[in-house]
Amino acid sequence: MIHRLFDLEFFSTITSRAAMAGIGAFLACLALGPRVIRWLRSKRVGEQVAKGESPALDRLMGHKKDTPTMGGVFVCAAALLALALLGNFRSRTLSIFAVTIGALGFLGAVDDYLKLTGKRRAGMSMVAKLIGQVLVGYGAGVWLYVVMLRTDPDHASRVYLPFDGFVDLGVWYPAFVMLVVTATSNAVNITDGLDGLAGGCLAIAVFAYATIAYVVHRPDFSGYLGLPHVRSAAETTVACTAILGATLGFLWFNGHPAQVFMGDSGSLPLGGALGLIACTTKQELILIVIGGVFVVEAGSSFVQILFYKLTGKRLFRIAPLHHHFQFAGLPETKITLRFWICAAVLAVASLATLKLR
Repeated sequence: MIHRLFDLEFFSTITSRAAMAGIGAFLACLALGPRVIRWLRSKRVGEQVAKGESPALDRLMGHKKDTPTMGGVFVCAAALLALALLGNFRSRTLSIFAVTIGALGFLGAVDDYLKLTGKRRAGMSMVAKLIGQVLVGYGAGVWLYVVMLRTDPDHASRVYLPFDGFVDLGVWYPAFVMLVVTATSNAVNITDGLDGLAGGCLAIAVFAYATIAYVVHRPDFSGYLGLPHVRSAAETTVACTAILGATLGFLWFNGHPAQVFMGDSGSLPLGGALGLIACTTKQELILIVIGGVFVVEAGSSFVQILFYKLTGKRLFRIAPLHHHFQFAGLPETKITLRFWICAAVLAVASLATLKLR
């Protein structure tokens, strides 16, 4: 019945379905959010803010104690519902998104559950979680490679360089997709530390990629801008708007002071989806700029660890970077707003470079 709708002129256009997917996911989040939050409160699934790593940070975050987490459950549910109703699964690309979001969402939910029930305060081991992300990312990479060999054989294994040229990775392309998905998933997870921070930056990045996906799937727009024409990226536009709508719906409850936190059940699948969006549009390297906030946040943690091991001193007061600014005395809302502004500027700058190719 649903597939028959796509034979109607209104439902056959990407623009119409993308718009409805975004609105539908947003409304689904508003409907599911209060119910899930009440259920989480009844089960006492609240954030344990005292990590024991920094007493000063524990004091700063003390007011968030017992705020429900695992909000990513209803974010992913809303996005998947919108895709199920308005996505055209004749396109195998959309199936990759659905499975990747579901698999990483399950992995994150298990990690959250172990933390919050006290069965393992640290959640899954770092190695186990990384192995799960790698397997999902590599599976998505193989699937995408096979799909693109059928729909866009000229682009299947290419990574396009900024401004001009490309590198053909051949059969190694799935491994590259795995690296992108895993890195982005972890970077969003690291950024998810303040009310609205990860969600707002993610919404901005996904909106930028929704524009790119729409452009590259059309031969006239992509030809004018000198971008690779990727036919299989058509349904990526719908995936982008569904994720965008769900993320905005989550921000309705996650804005300061947050009623619910995203948790790993949200940050891992949404971050992984962002990496997959970059790969399906064949604009993987521009993700470094569009997702610049996530890159800096993850990079600050890496640099902090490396600097400490080499010198025995800390480069930042604490990592990731948003906590460094908290220690400097900036209010949480101001840090979040400024990071949003940086994300918006980077997104606009990335879109502006498309005409420079």
